[in-house]
Amino acid sequence: MAEKPIWQWSASELADRVANHDVTAEVAVTATVARMREVNGHLNAVVDDLGDEAIERASGLDAVLKESGPVGPLHGVPVTIKINVDQKGKSTSNGVKAFNDIVAPADAPFVKNLTDAGAVVIGRTNTPEFSFRATTTNELHGRTFNPWNDWASSGGSSGGASTAVMSGMGPIAHGNDIGGSLRFPSAATGAVTVKPGLGRTPAWNPSQSAERGLLAQLMSVQGVICREVRDVRLAMKSVIAYDPNDPWQAPVLFEGPALEKPIRVGFTKNTYQFDVHPAIVQALETARDCLVDAGYEVVEVETPDISEIGETGYRALMGEVSVLMLDDIRRHGSSEINRMFDEYFELFPPFEKEELLRQMARRSFFIRQWNLLLEHYPIVLTPFLPSPTYSWNRDAEGKDGIMEVLGCGIWSFAMNYMGLPAGIVSPRIHDGLPVAVQIVGRRFREDLILDALEAVETRVGVMAQKLFERETL
Repeated sequence: MAEKPIWQWSASELADRVANHDVTAEVAVTATVARMREVNGHLNAVVDDLGDEAIERASGLDAVLKESGPVGPLHGVPVTIKINVDQKGKSTSNGVKAFNDIVAPADAPFVKNLTDAGAVVIGRTNTPEFSFRATTTNELHGRTFNPWNDWASSGGSSGGASTAVMSGMGPIAHGNDIGGSLRFPSAATGAVTVKPGLGRTPAWNPSQSAERGLLAQLMSVQGVICREVRDVRLAMKSVIAYDPNDPWQAPVLFEGPALEKPIRVGFTKNTYQFDVHPAIVQALETARDCLVDAGYEVVEVETPDISEIGETGYRALMGEVSVLMLDDIRRHGSSEINRMFDEYFELFPPFEKEELLRQMARRSFFIRQWNLLLEHYPIVLTPFLPSPTYSWNRDAEGKDGIMEVLGCGIWSFAMNYMGLPAGIVSPRIHDGLPVAVQIVGRRFREDLILDALEAVETRVGVMAQKLFERETL
């Protein structure tokens, strides 16, 4: 069998082969840049092509490798960065025309951690306006397409990131997640990710002129989207490097203590008030069977009320957004995003004044209840959405569309509100598109989630490989 083209290599394989002098970083990056330029014209995942400077950096890394060895575990690995995070000298537009002239004075800590580990940034990826939709399109850069088909959404807000990795534009893509922005795109494209827990990865933009709201600080995290679980693990070990600019980050080792086996997994199919599609049930059962086969003890459980937690978290965030972001949205947002925010506020009435403070105080109750569950079941297998992938503009098709895409995302919002880590893997395909499930874990135990995701991936296969095989037919 012919060897896979370099742009299909995992980050783990690529880093090993560069370190062992089997291939140069320049050759690997050049091949990936060529792939990016071949397919990005249609997919529109990368909106700032940094290929030429990436190849130059890769050449410099080759010289360093010969002189003193790899600079870090990602030496020569091509990556992409989302356009809502600072990269020195580049625009941090957040998908908004009026912000396109905001040029970063320095790298955000997450970007610095990646490049310090030897990663090579080949491009910057698309996001919706203000990074606040479950699909990726904006007036500045246009729509990002799902690599499986043109009908489906690429997810949001890190849709450019997920499309980039799944189509071969680098094996690691930076993204972030305040309500599902790493997980929605991964679910939409069949990529894998772990939304880190609060305090795990550093978050700060040197270009910012004001501090983010408290809920944004508590709910939003920086992470990666990859084709393979082992690459999420590889990248996460580098990006958790401590940075004092983030007051929430805790310098905790990535691997926690080993747990007594068999590890108990809580399992639920509950989608509350939302009807569950048979394909979701099948995906959950497939993931459960994979975990059982891998030696986990899977027990069906009733979790604390995710419907209440998810809705409370979203309404609280809307309360903060209405005070701290709405002026910018009204002034600089498109008519479409403004109409959507009107609908968000109708569907999820923002908590205000005393009620907002009371609800934020109650957040600790929700976390406590889940911490107690996680004491008995260190990881929990859950639905992510009650239905498979949605059409690309469904969340802009009125309140029914918003409910079908975002309103039902209670399993997503709840994890952000509580600051718990949660991963995505797709065990099945339905109607030609991946179907995802979510695995939740204890805070600072992303390693346990990755173990479980890998157990599923090992048994069902890497979803990206199915996409690549289809491309060659």
